Amino acid sequence: MLINADFSQRASLAPEAHQWIKSPQNGVERVMLDRVGAEKARATSLVRYAPNSYFPHHMHPGGEEILVLSGTFSADDTHYPAGWYLRNPPSSGHRPYSDEGAVIFVKLRQMSSDETQHVAIDTYNDANWQQQGNRTVCPLFSDGVERVSLQRIDAGELLFTETVHGGAEILVVAGELIEGGQVYQQDSWIRLPIDANVQIKAGVEDATIYLKTGHLNHVIGLDIEET
Repeated sequence: MLINADFSQRASLAPEAHQWIKSPQNGVERVMLDRVGAEKARATSLVRYAPNSYFPHHMHPGGEEILVLSGTFSADDTHYPAGWYLRNPPSSGHRPYSDEGAVIFVKLRQMSSDETQHVAIDTYNDANWQQQGNRTVCPLFSDGVERVSLQRIDAGELLFTETVHGGAEILVVAGELIEGGQVYQQDSWIRLPIDANVQIKAGVEDATIYLKTGHLNHVIGLDIEET
């Protein structure tokens, strides 16, 4: 299965175009944003857990990155309400579930084999945010190749002021972004190829975004057999 699998091209998906597809596990649905492979896939998705739904224990070849958007996501004996950011490194494993229901943003099989540390950051904790220039940023991960953060963009402020070297991936967590006549509302997803030049700005209110940059210089996880 190939969905938005040409990483040299721009891709995006607005909330009104979301198609929730049932997973093999009852009560769990997905919006496939990009994907290379079938069930064993390099994938970027929105995943919705109905109350009292779960996945059996499984391993994470290639790692797993999660941002909890709503509800409470649980793994084994730990509970992560909305706002938690998680990185489960390659060869880790867990049993994910949700008692109350949850929506999460998930990236699978996109980590370097050198990554070994679990990461868990509460982005609702103001102590995890810092001022960088005229922008407030919650750093989430950086390894010299990719950089991941949440960023608060002031109303009308440009997201990028220069060429996007290394590509970028954006999820609108709150508010909206505007590019020309296009409005990207909350839960919109955008992927920009390397060396993109764009004029994307926050709307009439402040916006909060998930932002990953640098990762498209060398796309990890494309060696999965398509089935």
